[in-house]
Amino acid sequence: MSLYNQIFLTNVIRVLDELNMTKIELAEKANISLSFLSDLTKDRANPSLRIMEAIANALETPLPILLEQTNLSEAEMKELMSVIPKSNLPEGLVRVCGTLTKFQAYQVHLWDTENKKQVLTHKKRKEK
Repeated sequence: MSLYNQIFLTNVIRVLDELNMTKIELAEKANISLSFLSDLTKDRANPSLRIMEAIANALETPLPILLEQTNLSEAEMKELMSVIPKSNLPEGLVRVCGTLTKFQAYQVHLWDTENKKQVLTHKKRKEK
């Protein structure tokens, strides 16, 4: 299973649990067959972008969220990836995902804005 399929399906299963929704309900809302959804979750099929969008819409969750965030541990992520890509972040910065209160999310947004400036400055220095 590719890394992105694993992240996508891990998040789909997590959101299904959070919404207390069954795979049958998801298949109906996404207008896909239950057998195809079952094949996806068992790594017997690869979802097209159209299918991923249909699933995201059925879950009322933006597709980028289903592709980006993961609850997989760092060890699980390393195991899934045969080659770990080199980080494009400056030393000392890491990318993480989490569930936050609105206030915590606001604070993280402020930090993220400042750190993006640092990343941009780092990128410009590398280009020179």
